Order: sequence, then structure tokens, then C-alpha cells
Amino acid sequence: MGQERTGGRPTSKPGRPLRGSGSRRRPRPRRRGIRVAAWSAAGLVAVAGTGGGYLYYHFNGNLKGVDINAALGSDRPDDVDNGSMDILLLGSDSRAGANAEYGLDEGGARADTAMVLHVYEGHKKASVVSIPRDTLVTRPDCTAENGQDEPGGTRVMFNTAYQVGGPACAVKTVEQMSGIRMDHYLEVDFSGFKNLIDELGGVDLTLKQPVNDAKSRLDLEAGPHTLDGEQSLALVRTRKAVGDGSDLGRIQLQQAFVKALIAQAKSVGVFSSPTKLYGLADTATKAVTTDSELDSVKSLTSFANGLKDIGGKNLDMVTMPVVYDTSDVNRVVPLEKQSAQVWAALKADRPIPASATKDSAGDKGEAGKVVGS
Repeated sequence: MGQERTGGRPTSKPGRPLRGSGSRRRPRPRRRGIRVAAWSAAGLVAVAGTGGGYLYYHFNGNLKGVDINAALGSDRPDDVDNGSMDILLLGSDSRAGANAEYGLDEGGARADTAMVLHVYEGHKKASVVSIPRDTLVTRPDCTAENGQDEPGGTRVMFNTAYQVGGPACAVKTVEQMSGIRMDHYLEVDFSGFKNLIDELGGVDLTLKQPVNDAKSRLDLEAGPHTLDGEQSLALVRTRKAVGDGSDLGRIQLQQAFVKALIAQAKSVGVFSSPTKLYGLADTATKAVTTDSELDSVKSLTSFANGLKDIGGKNLDMVTMPVVYDTSDVNRVVPLEKQSAQVWAALKADRPIPASATKDSAGDKGEAGKVVGS
């Protein structure tokens, strides 16, 4: 899934908790301006398009693109043209460079957060399917970014696909699991996520109970908060504060955070200050890696405008149906029949049936006891 803020942001050093005492919610002015299309990667896209022509080439230079189509060739699911759209959203956990403070560099980034965003025909509603990073899957053969062949395998953790083969291997693995061709790819790393939240002014969130997780360095009291980038990142990374401490509980928190972000960020004001305008667009375009079809400000802005009508009330969020692995309780395995129902519904551009997630461990988390109004 930064720069230090002033005006009440708690100062934190690696290894010390991020306390919430300096970030209780403050009255925020009503703002007018462009609409943020969705959340995280999708939300930053709309901001990227506000810079005007005089900064167009600069912001284009910030963007990083990956040619997924060239990397995967024709060995992919059919491109279904029914007006819907499927996007793989990844939060990568590299500890290299600006991300070093979040842990040791273990020799490559992994997909710390993975969501398949399905936008239904008409682009008025969407579904999100979170894929637990600890899911044991059959990973296909991939090609590493250095050109080396990486053989696939069975019972391999899902998040290693990104580690061995980068974005193309992550997309290939998701397409093999789901039978759905991904139309686009969007990725944000730790520092990009944190900086973006800070530039957007934080995220308002109400906690029903305290959240304290020494590993993610998060220490928040119950009650309303305006979380800055550091605290937001800690919240979506925390595992010990919810449920049984597994990745499934963290996914529940991530989904609750997404809902909170959408609720307050449907309209983001672009200040008249050129410096603020520049900061928003510059941070947004630096934070994201996309597929090659979205690696321009024009394409990203068009993409974001296509999502502007999607809000929390017409966004369905579920976790891919899974159960804990019988031989390793730290891993989960897909419920094959139920997962097939989820993917079949999206492929046919239909809502995900409630029966598909009824027996899944992934949607029995306790985020509702932690986050809410």
C-alpha cells in the first residue's frame, strides 16, 4: 500500500506507535471542484487530470506503464465486450527505497493487497473482490522482468506471483483463477499511498473501539479521527487488531477504509493555489503504475471520468470465497464452487450472489465491530 505534515500530525519514528491524539477529526471546509472517481489508485487518477496543459508533459513523465498485452500475448481469456470493465488493483509491499522503513527488503515486492474491480455496464455500480495474499493457488509459468523463465506450481501463495514475475505474472495468475480478462492494471506502493492520502488531506474514520497494533505501529483511541497518510497505511496493513489476526481481518479493514474514503472524497476541491494544484497532480502521477493503455494523463483522466458515478452505496465488496488450509492455518484455499460462482457472475456482468460467500471465512471478519458510524 511520506512527507511530514504540519498542523497536528503526530510525529512517528520507525518502531514507535502512531498515536491518534493529534489527529481527531476537525471541521473541514465544504469544497467544490472535480470529483474523485473512486479510491486509492482510481481516486488519484482524477486528481492527475487537473493540472492543465502547461503541466501535461511533466505529469506524463511521472507515470510508469507496463505493457501487459505484449507480455502475455494471446494466451488469455477472451475479451468480453458487454460494456463492463475489469481492473486488477494492487498495493505492492516493496521495502526498497522510500519504503525501507516498513521492514526488511526481502528480495522483491509482493502483492500485499489485491482487488479485482468489476465495473458493470453503464458504469453506475461496481463490485470488488479482494484476493487474500495468503491464498494457495496454482500459479502459471511466468517470465521474470529480467527475461528469465519462472516455472509455475501448485499450492503457491498468491502474492508470490508479483514477486517472481511482476505485474504481468500477477495479471496472468488472476486471469487463470477467474477466467476473466483484466482490461486494466493499477498499482500503488507504500510510499505512494501514504503521500497521496496526505495530499488529499487525510481520511475521516470513526472507530468503535481502540486499535492498537505494535507491528504496524498503530495506536488509535475509539472515536472519530482524521487519519493522515502514515496512519492510513498502518490501518490497512494491521493484522492483529481485528478478528483472529489473519490476513482476512486485514482485508475487512481495507474494505472499510475504502468505504470511508469514498464517502468523504466524492468531491475533492482543487484550490486556486498553483502550488497546491501542482502538489496534488504531481503526487498522484508519481504514485501509480499502470498498464500501457493508461500511462498518460489523458487516458487516466478518461478512465477516472468513467468511474465518477460509483459511490459507496453502489459498490459491493466481498472477499474471494476461501477456507483455512487444513495443513497450515496461516494459509487459505479457495472454495472452488463458490469462487466459480463469483467469477461467473462478474463475467456475465451480474451481481455476486450472496450464496457464493455464505460459507467463506473471508467474509466473517469483525471489521464492523471496529469501524463504523
